[in-house]
Amino acid sequence: MTFQQVELGRTGIMVPQLAFGAMSFGGMFGPTDEETSHACLDAAIAGGITFWDTANIYGMGVSETVIGRYLAARKPQGIRIATKASIIGGPERRVDNSYTYLRAELEASLDRLGLDSVDLFYAHRHDQETPIEEVAETMGRLIDEGLTRSYGLSEVAPSTVRRAHPVRPVTAVQNEYSLWTRQPELGLIQTCAELGVSFVAFSPLARGMLGETSVRREDMRPGDFRLNNPRFMEPNFARNLSRVAAFRAWCQGKGWTVAGTALAWVMAQGRHVIPIPGTRTGAHLGEWLDAGHIRLGPQELAEIAEILPVGWAWGDRYGDHQLHSIERYC
Repeated sequence: MTFQQVELGRTGIMVPQLAFGAMSFGGMFGPTDEETSHACLDAAIAGGITFWDTANIYGMGVSETVIGRYLAARKPQGIRIATKASIIGGPERRVDNSYTYLRAELEASLDRLGLDSVDLFYAHRHDQETPIEEVAETMGRLIDEGLTRSYGLSEVAPSTVRRAHPVRPVTAVQNEYSLWTRQPELGLIQTCAELGVSFVAFSPLARGMLGETSVRREDMRPGDFRLNNPRFMEPNFARNLSRVAAFRAWCQGKGWTVAGTALAWVMAQGRHVIPIPGTRTGAHLGEWLDAGHIRLGPQELAEIAEILPVGWAWGDRYGDHQLHSIERYC
């Protein structure tokens, strides 16, 4: 499978428009093991998905370590790596955008990945006590020092991107975006297009909802983020399942996978829009590959909009307890 190649920001770095999010390698959604994760990366390469996204906090370094061992063992060519830092976990969860912290974390990430530099390094969240202009200067220093080729911001508002960009051009902005989370359409996707910034869409499959089978709460392990998320709690959950069932039936009627169709929809929103779905297994990854050949014309887009209109999801994408360091702009 060959996905359309797009430029990452204005760096000249070309990546497939469908990327891979490696959060699940850290055990965030259930137990996994290195052998299974490596088989998943084999499937990603076979499917033409060679832009991989991870972070220092995914399993507290586990995800990066798994990827690093894969790169060392397989030595694949043409892989592009993005990672992130800023979130400090624990009971007093906080954000640190300082140069000292970000440099130390990036060096630790490079050590786990077995790389001299990454293609993209994000400030995983914006510390509101640190002016974003200062963050942009810090990221510029890391680029000048050769530790990353470019930088990005995550879960930020359009105004934040506009303030950072003149100081040091932003390459990518990563926020949640899918058929059930449409907030970025209220200015962020447009801002990125105007400035030549890639918009990287995380959770493009609605945290597992847009798959071939229905999500079940009883299958979620204790501590799963979704158990206390408004969209996965009743009565919202049953209503959301009903809506997704109608979309699933429509996809099946076309002979398309649900995941492939949902990803094709995200990519149809602009060449600068890059979804990064995540999974623990190659089998689930195989469900995405339809996205490479599905072409959604005006008729298909209109039919999808009728089944899943803007704002169809019941419940907020985050509960109040999950909004730490998320920039809200509407």
